[in-house]
Amino acid sequence: MKDISRIKMGLSCPMPKFDFDSINLGHGSGGVLTHNLLNSGVFDVLQNDLLNKKHDGAIFELEGKLAFSTDSYVVNPVFFPGGNIGELAVNGTVNDLAMCGAMARYLSLSFIIEEGLPMEEFWNILNSIKYCCDNAGVQVVTGDTKVVEKGKGDKLFINTSGIGTLHKKASISFDRIAPGDVIIISGNIANHGIAIMSKRSGLEFETDIVSDTTNLNFTVQKLLNVFGEQIHFLRDATRGGVASVLNEIAKDGGMGIEIAEKAIPVAEQVNGACEMLGLDPLYVANEGVFIAVVDASVANDLVVLLRNDENGSNAALIGIVTNDHRGQVILQCAIGGKRVVNMLPGEQLPRIC
Repeated sequence: MKDISRIKMGLSCPMPKFDFDSINLGHGSGGVLTHNLLNSGVFDVLQNDLLNKKHDGAIFELEGKLAFSTDSYVVNPVFFPGGNIGELAVNGTVNDLAMCGAMARYLSLSFIIEEGLPMEEFWNILNSIKYCCDNAGVQVVTGDTKVVEKGKGDKLFINTSGIGTLHKKASISFDRIAPGDVIIISGNIANHGIAIMSKRSGLEFETDIVSDTTNLNFTVQKLLNVFGEQIHFLRDATRGGVASVLNEIAKDGGMGIEIAEKAIPVAEQVNGACEMLGLDPLYVANEGVFIAVVDASVANDLVVLLRNDENGSNAALIGIVTNDHRGQVILQCAIGGKRVVNMLPGEQLPRIC
């Protein structure tokens, strides 16, 4: 069996001998250096029948309703415990489509590379992208590469756009949320944000916490197969964390939300790190956690199914939707009493995903 960690870091696929050690402005010129980088790097690692045509776009056929999503990734540092920016770029867009009830099929992939990025780092990121695409059952079929001057790109920015086919039973929308619905979270929160913070310059501390970045599409498809339209809403709790998602539901859905602090799963080590840094885990970013708003009649069964999935082993029922205090999220505190959970007013953790 192959060592997955080595595959994710690109170590199972040796880097070919390039005549350069780092990316320079010439690699963005469209000339010989650009073609060398693409042909011996991007196309070689990510090759498939559609990408191999090396056209400006991709032509393909899909059946049924489609979902489309795009996102940009600007994490600092680009390598962090449990992953790197390449994994975020693939998993993030795959998961955005999953939250629509869709199975990702094809991705575009665009790089904005800062002059001076070591080729070994870029190679490792490419191999991580390949690993994540294979794991999620998705193909990169088109893309773009640009190089900017040193000091203007913070190593690497990535944009991915994705197209997926909608599950036939999916009916996911704010307007389907109703009073009495139950709120479920798929797993432990705040791992990703704390993993990033553990490597920030001037703020490093010893921890075994790793990012939860992963693809959620197969997990969501399992849920839709069984519960279908009884799943009213899905959203992955990335930037702004769980608190931001719940506030979006309350405000855009015109409902009240009540959650119990004791019910929200947070790993002890993560909770301790949050206390040390003065952070509320409800606002810390995740990359492999989603919130589901479902009909109360299926809530318990859905949690049981989730807990039998590798991406939902710590799933929990954390709250309800109510007609009371519309537009607000109310937290029942573990030590007693209640408080309003507001939308994050500004940046808590900059450059997190």
